Amino acid sequence: MRILVTGGAGFIGSHLCERLLNEGHDVLCLDNFFTGRRVNIVKLMDNHRFELIRHDVIEPILLEVDQIYNLACPASPIHYQYNPVKTVKTSVMGMINMLGLAKRVRARILQASTSEVYGDPLVHPQPEAYWGNVNPIGLRSCYDEGKRIAETLMMDYHRQNHVDTRIARIFNTYGPRMLEDDGRVVSNFIVQALRGEPLTLYGAGDQTRSFCYVDDLVEALIRLMNVEDVHDPVNLGNPGEFTIKELAEQVVKTCGSDSGVKYLPLPEDDPKQRKPDISRAQTLLDWNPTIPLSEGLVKTVADFKKRVMSDE
Repeated sequence: MRILVTGGAGFIGSHLCERLLNEGHDVLCLDNFFTGRRVNIVKLMDNHRFELIRHDVIEPILLEVDQIYNLACPASPIHYQYNPVKTVKTSVMGMINMLGLAKRVRARILQASTSEVYGDPLVHPQPEAYWGNVNPIGLRSCYDEGKRIAETLMMDYHRQNHVDTRIARIFNTYGPRMLEDDGRVVSNFIVQALRGEPLTLYGAGDQTRSFCYVDDLVEALIRLMNVEDVHDPVNLGNPGEFTIKELAEQVVKTCGSDSGVKYLPLPEDDPKQRKPDISRAQTLLDWNPTIPLSEGLVKTVADFKKRVMSDE
């Protein structure tokens, strides 16, 4: 097939492009390089089935494709809060443009939504039926509400225009090619540990997260895209739950570091618990994550070492 991946030079997008090429598809990678990096896709450039398009999804584009994976949007707080209005435009106008394209060429489209649609959840773990507890006017709202509106658009285009849609609610994902400065907890901890700096914990470090290795997530995205008649959202993530303090201990051990920790106040609207209920994905996609945190961290740290140490 001919497949468009928006945000294809980003962390998850580049892994997805690589996997789709390995499966024999023609891949169009679209990115404006706000958080995407050429280095993530440079080894794909010699493949005759790979095409790079520098473009921003908030502007319309005409392409002939069979499938669209819409991953275009900064996904870490430090990046999506840098220009919150642009973040909303990417989620809303970008979604409208991609859905318009899918409607015109009758392509199937998958939206990379997020666990942030649940906000600071009052239900644990979070099933897809939970409507969330989201602050509509906070610092994180540009991302949280932008993604919620994108899901609304997906469902309305499906109901009104019969566009073949898929919605993936992605929980914390980590792995090689994460940006060193993206402000996410895994990359923060690894960079700090490799540099021998104290690891920054917010609050008491007892808030929880679930961490899915990128290869497991890519497998789930492809299965969701290719399953028939699944239009409601599907949680994708690893249900293994760790406190942030436990993650810090694992990162320090994996890095072979002697870093300590320092405690700072909790950021505004930071969720206290985050764990996916993946029973829908297990049933509909026959999918379970297979890479434990200890194994995934070894691969991720090895990638960070090459980049962080070269910057020293």
